[in-house]
Amino acid sequence: PEADYAFKPASESRTFGQLIAHVADAQMAMCSITKGEMKRGDAATKTSKADLVAALKASSEFCDNAYSGITDADGAAIVKTPLGNKSKLGLLNFNVAHDNEMYGTMAVYLRMKGIVPPSTEAAAAAQKAK
Repeated sequence: PEADYAFKPASESRTFGQLIAHVADAQMAMCSITKGEMKRGDAATKTSKADLVAALKASSEFCDNAYSGITDADGAAIVKTPLGNKSKLGLLNFNVAHDNEMYGTMAVYLRMKGIVPPSTEAAAAAQKAK
């Protein structure tokens, strides 16, 4: 729900919305480097659910293009990143790992609000049906 985008479990934590913005902006930055661009997302400036979801969808679509457009030879090319020099495939792999880490954090936020994370909804429904 919209109101839960402002939720954070502790004062020093990011809000749920800030986590979404972080993922959107990080994806945009990492995937743009692999495409030879230097795009920066602006999701960190957004607070509404609609704007954050739109930014996340846009960065995911941008990354889909980066993943589908890379060749084996191009993937081995080394690029400069804020994390040091990496191969393009290495950077895309890091993007996947980062997304998974952030999803793990978000899943805890969801559970704290009594929401079953999307990745476990089917398993939770099957368990209830037993």
